[in-house]
Amino acid sequence: MNIYFDNAATTVVLPEVADIVYKVMTKDYANPSSLHIKGVEAERYIKRTKEQLANILKVNKKEIIFTSGGTESNNMALIGTAFANKRSGNHIIVSGIEHSSVSAPIKYLEEEGFKVTVLPVDSTGRVIVEKLKEALCADTIIVSVMYVNNEIGTIQPISEIAEVIKQSDFNPLFHVDAIQGFGKFKIYPKKLGIDLLSISGHKFHAPKGVGALYIADKVKINSLLYGGGQQNDLRSGTENVPAVAALGLAADIAYKNLEQNISHMYTLRNLFIEELKTIPEVFVNGALDEKAAPHILNISFKGVRSEVLLHTLEEKGIYVSAGSACTDHKNKGSNVLKNIGLDKDLLETTIRFSFNAYNTCDEVLTCVDVIKEQLPILRRFSRK
Repeated sequence: MNIYFDNAATTVVLPEVADIVYKVMTKDYANPSSLHIKGVEAERYIKRTKEQLANILKVNKKEIIFTSGGTESNNMALIGTAFANKRSGNHIIVSGIEHSSVSAPIKYLEEEGFKVTVLPVDSTGRVIVEKLKEALCADTIIVSVMYVNNEIGTIQPISEIAEVIKQSDFNPLFHVDAIQGFGKFKIYPKKLGIDLLSISGHKFHAPKGVGALYIADKVKINSLLYGGGQQNDLRSGTENVPAVAALGLAADIAYKNLEQNISHMYTLRNLFIEELKTIPEVFVNGALDEKAAPHILNISFKGVRSEVLLHTLEEKGIYVSAGSACTDHKNKGSNVLKNIGLDKDLLETTIRFSFNAYNTCDEVLTCVDVIKEQLPILRRFSRK
């Protein structure tokens, strides 16, 4: 048995996506900056993916920059714009449950003299918009809030936040980490009022190590990399053409079947929750309604440490996460769960189950059966 419910950490590369990687690596392998015909052929993949992402996001293809993934996209968005706009102000607003690829560069910027306001969230993990209204000021240059929380799956009120920014007397940039949202939702930055949007390919069946950053035309941003001047001097370095080609194809596949995929993943999520209702002292964290993303489910199993249950499931061929894959190995505890006010006795008992469109209801039922079988045994041992 092999059931993979850790898709928020990474997804399997689709066969057709892997095929295009192989084709570009072995046939159309030239440097896209080369002037000969082989270089022109390689450059076509770059242009095509820009067009694919631009069509999905309803933006200009010139506003798409390719990166090595979500971490670089977030770092570029925050550090690049902070230093480019510091004459206009030095205040940054960020939510209290951001991914480390946002919170870490924010910490760096704070050390560099920028002032930071951290917005609180409610018990479901949604930003309290009224607090944003109070925090905005003449010195605010960036507001950064993620689209979907990577640990508990809560969808943030992005349109409300954008409206507050638009109606204020100030004009900060609005950055959205859409790493868990892209491929799961229709996101139109210009319509929503988003100035910068981060994307990571391996969250929607493209390879690891490739992502993109949407940068609206009006945005002043500094480069973090210097060299050959690729991508309009914003991101020097020879483009990873195989991965970029894969990014475009995977994005097209995701959005071609978007409504069907979303419906299916919500079916999996709701089935999981319904089946767990028969187990005592099991708690779902985050939003339960339409404010929850379809693919992420965070559950506390009182009385059993996360690692114990995780490895028990692993022994049965079921793969899950004890939290964000980027912080699991640090054992510092989840900042997200602390910020939503989760009880202390539940903080170390939480498992994240995350689905893709290719998971099945039978897999969910099998996983729940294993939990129902093993949880009472684990609880007995843990209480001794």
